[in-house]
Amino acid sequence: MPRISRAAVTALAKGPRLRSSARRLLPVIIFAVILGLAVIGVLPPWASGPAFSRDLGQAAPRALPAKVTATSATGWQLTVGAIPGLVHSGAPASLAIAAKPLPSSDADGSSRLRRLRQADVLLIARGPLPIGLLAKLRRLAGVRAAVPVDAGRIQVNGSFVNVLGVSPSRFRPFAAGPTARSAVLWQNVAAGGMAISYTMGKLDRLTLAKPVTVVGTKTMKLPVAGFGTVGIGGVDAVVSRSVASSLGLPRSNAVVISAPRARLDLLTAQIRKLAPKGTAVAALVTQVITSGSVVSSGAAGAIDITAAEGPGLTTAQLVRFLTAAESRFGAPYVWGGAGPGIFDCSGLVQWSMRQAGVIMPRVAADQARTGPLVPLADLRPGDLLFYHTDPTAPAYISHVAIYLGRGWMIQAPAPGQSVQIVRADFGAGFAGAVRVYPRLAAAVAGNPAG
Repeated sequence: MPRISRAAVTALAKGPRLRSSARRLLPVIIFAVILGLAVIGVLPPWASGPAFSRDLGQAAPRALPAKVTATSATGWQLTVGAIPGLVHSGAPASLAIAAKPLPSSDADGSSRLRRLRQADVLLIARGPLPIGLLAKLRRLAGVRAAVPVDAGRIQVNGSFVNVLGVSPSRFRPFAAGPTARSAVLWQNVAAGGMAISYTMGKLDRLTLAKPVTVVGTKTMKLPVAGFGTVGIGGVDAVVSRSVASSLGLPRSNAVVISAPRARLDLLTAQIRKLAPKGTAVAALVTQVITSGSVVSSGAAGAIDITAAEGPGLTTAQLVRFLTAAESRFGAPYVWGGAGPGIFDCSGLVQWSMRQAGVIMPRVAADQARTGPLVPLADLRPGDLLFYHTDPTAPAYISHVAIYLGRGWMIQAPAPGQSVQIVRADFGAGFAGAVRVYPRLAAAVAGNPAG
């Protein structure tokens, strides 16, 4: 079988006379060759040994630099990265929160922020939770705080969005640090505005000056309270409980729990026993348990995987998944797009997996809990790569890409861009790689709490 020499690939990639379109297609051509070899059985689909990488003239994925792996006391990365392959301004988190006082703002949401609370567990029911459940949850070992919220899915500017109705002063400590510290944002929520996630605001090109059209049981025009992510998977908007009631969200059908030192696999099991049948319960952070100590992390990976939830994708599923993803090369990015012609980052993953018969949750933060965390040394094509790209919620997973092997990945990056194949990035903001377990993915997709 003829081999592609390193010199030949380098010449193709750097030749001054090579047309721009040809340079863009080079990763696709390389991937097509690799995938074709995998399909006919010449190579296993995960082959990525150093010798084969050298044959293609590609460097193996680089190790994480020491300065990137600095962590806070909670184990979260201190450096927020950018979507790989794009140029970003890198504005500090303090400048990323956008909010200006609304004329009707009051002081309910701007009381002094005494302590931040890590949001660790979310439970959601279809209707109001029983009176007395909140007190029982607060008495569980390891639970430091719990706050009731109203949770539902409504339309915002034509897109369906997960929304929480909250008491701003009580819920504010549970939000991601930069968002929680914005007194103006929470004051505006108390005044009847809608706080919108940083990602939705940026990618859907919303502004503070123009109200959003919100459709629940009735249609309302709501001013934008500010842009800042609360850090709860899939939640892109927050309103006051009075606004939530006007929109028809169920009253007190959800609870956010802070239990930073508890074993979340054990705690979620206890919560399921106390909660009514059918209540969805999900951990909001990943935990690493070593030598009896528990460290919560903003990394990807499920916390309570069992052998029964494995294995990963079959070879046939893997080939169909990667073929489907690669076939969308060049499709335009649209926030909320889930195919077949338009995509956002998690929409590309969900649609491509569906072509392989695998059910996936919709948002990146939930997709990050569909399998075990994979060491970089064991990366295989088809693994999902996750990133922290949101300066208003530095530990929140807000971007996903699909690893293709040999240091390449495919992603739907941002508005104005299209589905592209770029070099995989394992630097600042990289949240980890996950190998999808179809049974677990289906379970997460069917759980309203993620």
